Amino acid sequence: MRDFGAGLRFLFSGQRWVARHGRWWGFGMIPALIALVGYVAALVVLVVYAGDLAEWATPFADGWSELWRDVVRTVVAVVAVGAGGLLAMLTFTMATLLIGEPFYESLSAKVEETEGGGPPELDLPLWRELWVAARDSLAVLLRAAAFGIVLFLCGFIPVVGQTVIPVLAVCVSGFYLTVELTGTPLQKRGLSQKERLRLLRSRLSMTLGFGTGLTLLFLVPGLTVLAMPGAVAGATLLAREVSPYEVAGADEDGDGDGGDGEDGEQPNPYQQGPYPYQGGNPYQGGNPHQGGNPYAVDPQVG
Repeated sequence: MRDFGAGLRFLFSGQRWVARHGRWWGFGMIPALIALVGYVAALVVLVVYAGDLAEWATPFADGWSELWRDVVRTVVAVVAVGAGGLLAMLTFTMATLLIGEPFYESLSAKVEETEGGGPPELDLPLWRELWVAARDSLAVLLRAAAFGIVLFLCGFIPVVGQTVIPVLAVCVSGFYLTVELTGTPLQKRGLSQKERLRLLRSRLSMTLGFGTGLTLLFLVPGLTVLAMPGAVAGATLLAREVSPYEVAGADEDGDGDGGDGEDGEQPNPYQQGPYPYQGGNPYQGGNPHQGGNPYAVDPQVG
């Protein structure tokens, strides 16, 4: 439970980070707003033409009585709109991350910088980064869809389908949402998707703490857009925890083994005094001749 709570703290830490850096919060909302406009437009078109779509999909009902024909086509239209809404929910995050790849990569790098530094940027052309992001996102979507189908069918089991299955669905959604959001910082650490999945499974409680909290947050209308920048920031903080990165030269600049002072400076061996002799400066005492100065008395005898 401690790791689960730590995952939740990373979620809220990410939201606090963007609240302290308002410019980056607005910057990170741009991809989500673009995706939201596109999805709303697509759903509006689907609703407007749902009747025509149902008529096209049910040519076998043309010869039926008007009542049954209208009932069947109304059901098909409702199912089509519902399926479109469900598909939008499943793919919105993926589409937002794909659209916002350059935005969120910059946001993640800024979080790394403010938290002590992170790995350098990948030297890849933009089209290559988009292709890798799309490929990995599609693989995650297919995995999540496979679990979704199984959980949907299990939802018809009495009692279990109304109690246990919804909890499992939130956990599965949260896990794969975390996989998506941590993709950029973990990929910069040289981890392939299989390695990222293995790493997050090894810290499953922390991953679920972050992901389930974010999934429940995204269920609130409108919060998906507002919370997305903080989710990216929090996922970067989570990635720093599960896969720490040591900045090159940190030992030389900090309290490493090479320095004894507070700033890592080498001690000055010449600070003991200007003369290395144990007896001090031989020229600071009196006359070295024990018999005194032979010229202190006038040598001429009267």
